[in-house]
Amino acid sequence: MKIRGCIIWICLLAIVGCQKQRELLDEGNAVYYWRTDLRLDSTERAFLSQYHINKVYCRYFDVVMNDDETEPKPNATITFSDKLPDSIELIPTIYITEDCMHQPHPDLAEKIVKRILQMNETNDINNVREIQIDCDYTSKSRNTYYEFLKQVKDAWGKTLSTTIRLHQLSMKVPPADYGVLMVYNTGDPRKWEERNPILDIRDVSIYLDKLDDYQMPLASAYPVFQWIRNIQGVRVEHTVEASEILLVKKALEKERKDLSRSIITYHLDKDNINRYKPKTYEEIYHH
Repeated sequence: MKIRGCIIWICLLAIVGCQKQRELLDEGNAVYYWRTDLRLDSTERAFLSQYHINKVYCRYFDVVMNDDETEPKPNATITFSDKLPDSIELIPTIYITEDCMHQPHPDLAEKIVKRILQMNETNDINNVREIQIDCDYTSKSRNTYYEFLKQVKDAWGKTLSTTIRLHQLSMKVPPADYGVLMVYNTGDPRKWEERNPILDIRDVSIYLDKLDDYQMPLASAYPVFQWIRNIQGVRVEHTVEASEILLVKKALEKERKDLSRSIITYHLDKDNINRYKPKTYEEIYHH
């Protein structure tokens, strides 16, 4: 009986600890900004205000392998023509290609943090409390990526978040303060005639049972973009129906209620804003 009591007590502590961990993630609405110049028009500024956006995850630059495939290098660095409203927190976001994590690069984390700090200083961007690393890591690159995240955290010393793709839910939790569950690009682009590669409930449903056991605070990010491709000389447009986004959101939050705490759309752009009715955005951002 004593052993059974200890086991029950340990389980209760684990549940409470997990719940407290999940509550570390701030509640609120957010957007990704994925263009190479931070320049906002009146429609985009109105969107930030109307939907009470309090965070912008702003892509600062990509990290890709150099031409001889020996070292990572920065690419497509953003410029800052505008500033965000003072009420909105800016979160520098760095996209790293998976091949950069095929082997360790001991000074990469420090270089990235230093570059972010320099960009902030040059562009008079203050009070940055968090950075995010985005990488579609696999089982091959996971260990190297996780060690890299530890190095980033040490060099940064503040909040660090990372993106989590659905297929990564089956892996060990990465060493970051929280993750953003990227609920888009869920399908196989080669099977575009069968289902939408941006988002389809059939591609999401196979991961639902992994959500509640994933021991990490999670925000959720939904697609509002259009993907245009040229396939064998034919222009193909992929756009997700509003009903599909809301169906997936409902399914995710049924499995894990705290996924409604912090919601992000990808990404802030006038065309994306106009693609959906205001009611759709209200439902996406509904907590």
